[in-house]
Amino acid sequence: MLYVVPTPVGNLEDITLRALRLLREADVILAEDTRTSGILLSHFDIKSRLQSYHKFNEHGAVAHLVERMLGGEQMVLISDAGTPGISDPGFLLVRECVRQGVEVQCLPGATAFVPALVSSALPCDRFVFEGFLPQKKGRLSRLRQLASEERTMVFYESPYRVVKCLTQFIEVFGPERQVAVCREISKVHEETVRGTLVEVLRHFSDNEPRGEFVIVLQGSQGGETETQSNLINT
Repeated sequence: MLYVVPTPVGNLEDITLRALRLLREADVILAEDTRTSGILLSHFDIKSRLQSYHKFNEHGAVAHLVERMLGGEQMVLISDAGTPGISDPGFLLVRECVRQGVEVQCLPGATAFVPALVSSALPCDRFVFEGFLPQKKGRLSRLRQLASEERTMVFYESPYRVVKCLTQFIEVFGPERQVAVCREISKVHEETVRGTLVEVLRHFSDNEPRGEFVIVLQGSQGGETETQSNLINT
């Protein structure tokens, strides 16, 4: 059995009771960074064995891990924060488990883009999740492909590229497109900055970006769906 278990993106109280039970019962916890996950496990006094599983070793580790699960071990996969597989390692292991007949269950739980999307005040009944854009090659071409996207768009970005990202957004989508930039979700310094692209760029040009960022961008044509238009009219 493989359990895919979301872990808090900030506040440790956001973990579920079922997640805590499975972490305690696991034969092995596969962790993206054992030092980061060790803090979480220590906080809840969980003694299960940790093993590294990250993007640099996953290709070589998958077959052996699946063999062990076929032999009866129960494993829990976690990432540093949020749900494994969402811009984090996890897909390869889940795919191979399914291929080999190992049962996989993914618990509902924390992921950064959902609270950012809902609190953005932009339409969230239809959206497209883009995750991290390519850092160099293909970045602008991908943005140009999204120029006519009518659904709300969700991106992850590092603090070191937020200003560059917003500048490129202005070039491709125009300065008046609405955006919400969320950082440090569920942490002490959580902040959401809403406005036009040029307004939000000005904010982060004047205030050094810090923390983990989710950028929620309005779709073209105002991003308003028929459903929401009806709600407004009623």
